[in-house]
Amino acid sequence: MKIITVQRKVLKKNDEIAEENRNTFGNQGVFVINLLSSPGAGKTTLLERTISRLRGEVKLGVVEGDVQTDRDARRISKLDVPVVQIVTNGACHLEAKLVQDALASLVLADLDLLFIENVGNLVCPASFDLGEHKKVVIASTTEGDDKPIKYPNMFHVSDVCVLNKIDLLPHTDFDTAQFENFTREINPSLTIFRTSAKTGEGIDSWLAWLKSHVKK
Repeated sequence: MKIITVQRKVLKKNDEIAEENRNTFGNQGVFVINLLSSPGAGKTTLLERTISRLRGEVKLGVVEGDVQTDRDARRISKLDVPVVQIVTNGACHLEAKLVQDALASLVLADLDLLFIENVGNLVCPASFDLGEHKKVVIASTTEGDDKPIKYPNMFHVSDVCVLNKIDLLPHTDFDTAQFENFTREINPSLTIFRTSAKTGEGIDSWLAWLKSHVKK
């Protein structure tokens, strides 16, 4: 019982700060995406492809979350967009306060779209609101088509699912119809995109969705 009470207090405080973040983003006119996935789903590669295509058309920024190292932030910084690294030192998720602290290193007034790349994990990040406008869960064809029913809460709380690495479908037994049926059972309103961050297939639809949410 004590553990449950402590957890509720932690989440309550997190939600309060998340709402502060959301108000800050709204006041600055920045649309914010929380990118979620298990390790190896291609989250950073998809982000690189997205930035490369949108840069110059949309003003972008990135908050990178990792358990250790700044490798992903260094990859993103090569694309000449502002990026802030959060190293959690073992924690399996980002929290609203960590994001709030990171915002001090960004000029939000200069951004249209902010990506928060969360720690690779399909469990803990689902419970922590960061103040984002949309949660996007990225799955890949190399992970198995039963991911949604194994991690239902992540797919339940997400607004969008990007099924990545579709270029590898011929080399796997991944059943896309089964995967999408599972996601629909959990979250009927989930928007699904099929992409290959490597080849660019399906990226246009994903970019169109992003641009439709950016304030002009």
